[in-house]
Amino acid sequence: MATPTVTQSAFNAVKSAGLRIAEKLSSVPKESTFKENGKLTPDEFVQAGDYLVFHCRTWSWVGVKKQSKRKSYLPENKQFLQAKNVPCYKRSKQVEEMHYNEQILQLSADDEGWVDTHHGINLEEEAEDISVLAPQLGKVSISHVTPSGDQGDDEDSDDDGPIGSLEDFLDEPPDPAVVQQPKLKATKGATSTRTYDLNITYDNYYNTPRLWLFGYDENGKALVPEQMYEDVSMDHLHKTVTLEPHPHVPPPDRLSVHPCRHAEVMKKIMSVVEEDGRELKVHTYLLVFLKFVQSVIPTIEYDYTKQLSLAT
Repeated sequence: MATPTVTQSAFNAVKSAGLRIAEKLSSVPKESTFKENGKLTPDEFVQAGDYLVFHCRTWSWVGVKKQSKRKSYLPENKQFLQAKNVPCYKRSKQVEEMHYNEQILQLSADDEGWVDTHHGINLEEEAEDISVLAPQLGKVSISHVTPSGDQGDDEDSDDDGPIGSLEDFLDEPPDPAVVQQPKLKATKGATSTRTYDLNITYDNYYNTPRLWLFGYDENGKALVPEQMYEDVSMDHLHKTVTLEPHPHVPPPDRLSVHPCRHAEVMKKIMSVVEEDGRELKVHTYLLVFLKFVQSVIPTIEYDYTKQLSLAT
């Protein structure tokens, strides 16, 4: 596993410190520019967070009491989102050795691209990457997922199958399918299962969500950075993903997926959807965000909407 050079680590540290200062000095957006550039206002971030929590009960809002760690432009009880004890069954290298399943999603000729680690795999069995997901975002339905991670098959259950399309939720949302975290199963000869705590914060400099992660081994002991690097795509390690202080919680530092390209990726997704005669709504932002960020951390199983039905 590659580790950052001294020069690279110093550059990342200086850059991160500068961006934290810039974020504090940046004005808080009030008017929506979501359709124009894929960015969010704090109010839209809360709206998207509420929608994520409503449909995926593994995610919840976290409040921050300490004023120095609290963002005044967000509600005190909705400072960031969290998902705890998220399983990670394999190391990223195990996935990336399967090169025939990878394809680069590029925004431009000069872009390093986002890696589609699930290219060519049956979409009914694996999570869809955004490169194949975008044209299908017109309708969204969520199927019930059992605690074991499998789709329910009880003949007497009313939860089997889709519970409705995206349009059904716009005015008065029905009861959601409750998505539970799968129980961790020990498999003989398998790679040790790790767990991660994931956070989504609002970045006021880039006006986008930002994903944070911190891992633990099978005994609940905190992972050191070098171990967490093993669960990050090599194409993004130390570039898109860096070790930084969390804006709301105390040390140690956590891995973070840098948000500098998030708005650009989201804008491209919206353009593709619009070409298909559809519209991506702002409250679905985080559901889509978590789909395309999955390529950065392909073995961390936080996306329990794998049964998300995306109909044309």
